Amino acid sequence: MDGDRRPLWQVEPTARRRMADPVRTAAVRAVIIVAVTLIQAMVAFLCTLAGSWFAFPAVLSTVASTIVATWAVLDVWVTRQVWVQRHGVRSEPSSTARELRRERREARRQERRRPPEGPSRTDRAAA
Repeated sequence: MDGDRRPLWQVEPTARRRMADPVRTAAVRAVIIVAVTLIQAMVAFLCTLAGSWFAFPAVLSTVASTIVATWAVLDVWVTRQVWVQRHGVRSEPSSTARELRRERREARRQERRRPPEGPSRTDRAAA
């Protein structure tokens, strides 16, 4: 009876690959910073509604936190761009494309080797 039980979960292939480690680290850092910024904004809003003395410092820290959160989100984008540039997709042309390029290159070489057809300049001048 125990042998025919299904596992709790099955690993399925994903449609997209995992993010690179530096990009994932920057993304996690950005999510945490944005979450803290949203909590600060809520505290500042509620303190403002309540008329608390803490409202002004909370608003100032929320503004600063918003700038830091924007920087963190941009850091994710820049880190991803840098990673792609350094470790980008390695594409190899298919054998068919490589063969066509080889044939075209050989045809151009043959054209250069063949002497020009038609009368030469000296023949035209004499006629």
